Amino acid sequence: MPDIALLLLGLVALVAGAELVVRGGGRVAAGLGVAPIIIGVTIVSIGTSAPELAVGIEAAAQGNGSLAIGNIAGTNVVNLLLVLGLSAAIRPLEMHTQTLRLDLPVMVVAAAAVTFLAWDGTLSRLDGVLLAASAAAYTIVIVRVARRERPFVKQEYEREYTPPPPKEPVTGLLWNGALLLAGIAVVVIGADLLVDGASGLARASGLSEAFIGLTIVAIGTSAPELVTTIVSTVRGERDIAIGNLLGSSVFNLFLILGVTAMVPRGGIGVEHDLMRIDLPVMLAVAVLCVPVFFSGRRVSRWEGIGFVALYAGYLTYLLAART
Repeated sequence: MPDIALLLLGLVALVAGAELVVRGGGRVAAGLGVAPIIIGVTIVSIGTSAPELAVGIEAAAQGNGSLAIGNIAGTNVVNLLLVLGLSAAIRPLEMHTQTLRLDLPVMVVAAAAVTFLAWDGTLSRLDGVLLAASAAAYTIVIVRVARRERPFVKQEYEREYTPPPPKEPVTGLLWNGALLLAGIAVVVIGADLLVDGASGLARASGLSEAFIGLTIVAIGTSAPELVTTIVSTVRGERDIAIGNLLGSSVFNLFLILGVTAMVPRGGIGVEHDLMRIDLPVMLAVAVLCVPVFFSGRRVSRWEGIGFVALYAGYLTYLLAART
């Protein structure tokens, strides 16, 4: 019970901290004059990946690399099959040009790159540097593309990420900066609790840390993406929903795994099942999105239901074959 309590408390802290990071970071950026669409495609996507980053660094520092990699692989599968699938099941998703020409291809390339680099059983520090550099390049590209987005897309982001002007600009900026720092602190504490709880639960139950990362931790750390996507879907802000999901998935692979792999001196080891099953599954899910997204440039309600069913099948396999 103490391990489960630690894990659940860590998840709650991670979700709450990520919300503070996104809210505080977004308002600080807005106060400094950053355009709402840039806030949406960068700060929000990275902020909703803050739990994965904190868990990855903490797990790698403790020598639990399988937990870190399992979390990223599991989170991306959750994002694409469960979260995107639920969003499309609620209301069909229209695909726009930037999604098809940039976000989707980069996501597939990122999944393929991680799967390839991990095939030798290790993500080395050099691999981490290459992934992190790719994250920097991706960020530069999406910022440039976002500046040329169509007016109605920019309007969606302005409605979502333009905070009311504070009565005292300096005081407001300081307050939001404090909110950002508090969010980072909560995320770090939550990651420490979660990794301790997940490792203890794995030892006590005989389950692998990779399995815990693929299931409980992945679903829990995907909560920010789930909330953001469902809220955006209900509000009809579909570009925000899709952009956040695909952007977070790319940052998970390039930035989060890149930084995580650079923490230990010898990189992080990749378990056989992760290397031969779960990372290829993650890649297959990314590739599956290509024909689905391009068919009519939309994800229909039935395709969304199919995505959710595929995730249920994958989760069933994990529970049946890995426990």
